Amino acid sequence: MIDCNFSSILIPLVGLVFPAITMASLFLYIQRNKIV
Repeated sequence: MIDCNFSSILIPLVGLVFPAITMASLFLYIQRNKIV
């Protein structure tokens, strides 16, 4: 029961947080190197 509840929270959390961290780190990398 706890495991099922945990996975139902973890999946959307990873699905939202991981792309957000990836985009944020990519944005900071571009800003730091001034590619744009």
